[in-house]
Amino acid sequence: MRKSTQKFLSLGLSLALVFSLTACGSKKDEPKTEPTTAPTEGAQNNGEATTTPETPVSEVEKPSVITVMMDGTVFTEPNGRAQFESALEAELGLDIQFTQPDHSGYYDAVGLTFAGSNWPDVVLLGGSYYTNYASAGLLADITEYWDNSELKASGRITNLDAMEAVKVDGKLYGFTPARGNGCVTYVKKAWLDKAGLSVPTNYDEYLNMLKVFTESDMNDSGDPTNTYGVSAAGLVGVEAPYVNYLPEFYQDAYPDFMQDNSGQWIDGFSTDAMKAALQRLKDAYSAGYIDKESITNGTKDCRNKFFDDKFGVFTYWAGTWASNLKNNLESSGKDGELVVLPPIAEMGSYIERQAPAWCITNKAENPAGIFKYFLEPMLDGGAVQTLWTYGVKGVHWDDKAETIKLSADKEVTFTEGQFHFLASLEKPDTLLTKNHLDPMLSFATYVDNADPGAGALNEVAKDSADKFNSWAVPAKMVVSNDTINEYNADLWDIRTQIITKVVTGSMSVEDGMNEYTSQSADMVQEILDSLNK
Repeated sequence: MRKSTQKFLSLGLSLALVFSLTACGSKKDEPKTEPTTAPTEGAQNNGEATTTPETPVSEVEKPSVITVMMDGTVFTEPNGRAQFESALEAELGLDIQFTQPDHSGYYDAVGLTFAGSNWPDVVLLGGSYYTNYASAGLLADITEYWDNSELKASGRITNLDAMEAVKVDGKLYGFTPARGNGCVTYVKKAWLDKAGLSVPTNYDEYLNMLKVFTESDMNDSGDPTNTYGVSAAGLVGVEAPYVNYLPEFYQDAYPDFMQDNSGQWIDGFSTDAMKAALQRLKDAYSAGYIDKESITNGTKDCRNKFFDDKFGVFTYWAGTWASNLKNNLESSGKDGELVVLPPIAEMGSYIERQAPAWCITNKAENPAGIFKYFLEPMLDGGAVQTLWTYGVKGVHWDDKAETIKLSADKEVTFTEGQFHFLASLEKPDTLLTKNHLDPMLSFATYVDNADPGAGALNEVAKDSADKFNSWAVPAKMVVSNDTINEYNADLWDIRTQIITKVVTGSMSVEDGMNEYTSQSADMVQEILDSLNK
């Protein structure tokens, strides 16, 4: 995954920059003189636009068609994306053409798209991808649009610093409607109780928990060898902050460029902290405490194994996913109670990732109109924000009296006027929990208490989110420049190969670090020179 993604990223950055430069003279982003109108506000109902009177806005040309590339954090086709798309088009008065690659291969698809000539108007980018594409000149500067927006001046934004946090060299290249969130460690309480263990507070206790979970018949199968302590979608993450799926092993290590206490840039991969992290991972993997398939797992693989009681410790997204995990465990006939593990002493905190950003590509013909009529309404405090948060009434959520049958022996009943999510179209034995925007993470309040889900937040999700927010620190801002863009793909190939070889036993930590130095020294030095000049 790392190799293909980074190679496509490198290819996309190099070829896309050529395409973007040749297209600069053909942009048509001069505003017309006729005033247009903003999207309406009101309650969304089965894809029909509301009848709230429209209000005049500044003279910005309204596009008729917008092409959008996004990942699986927006409702996918099996879960009613067509209905969401139709409802959104009705509210915005736009023809929106979505492209939604498979979630696990999303950034491969983004890189290939940017390597071609048919770019979308809008693309959703996270972490290093956002920073790299912005630094390479592939994204439109939207600083002026944001600074002069009605949304920023509305008084409804709860965290203006969040948009400042995603600026690159003082300029804004993406619109982030919610905080970044991050991963927290969940432990199956039934497994802790069965093992007679307390919640671990330090690494030794954490490792002992993994040992017991691995060597005992935790899933009552009669076979004490068919479980392991923890699983992850990769030994290192595919995007910043990289270490979020196995934080108890990485602790204070960070495998990318970072600043030391003096402000000098260093290669975090070469530090003693990284050497210690590799040794911890190697020892736990060798002992069988870490799922051997973690090298090739996707997040869906891990979730399915967790639901099948293959392992008991899962570091995954805080908030809504706590409820999702609980519901899916119970749908699988398992005990769904999970302990949200406080960061162990050696970690001190969890990491909140840089928020994903909705970006306008620099080949879009009308960036001002796209911002005004597509991005800004995501947080309109009414109908459009509801669509991005909850989906379509009658398809994804409702407030009518009804009983929803999830399985032969499980049903839930709701009273008239009670907000509730409906059964997933893809997995009808579970209730949906959100669309793209998590209501616990959104940066904008609703207008006149128009939030249909206010007061209906899932307590399990809220508990997880509140704990994570109190324990988390912001991730390091991903740094990018021309030199990093040139070498980043090859450098991450080397890092990933070294991590894999060391952890799986092909080489020692010392040999791995020596191999890393021999392969990367020139690249690393050139990058450090570019950062510390």
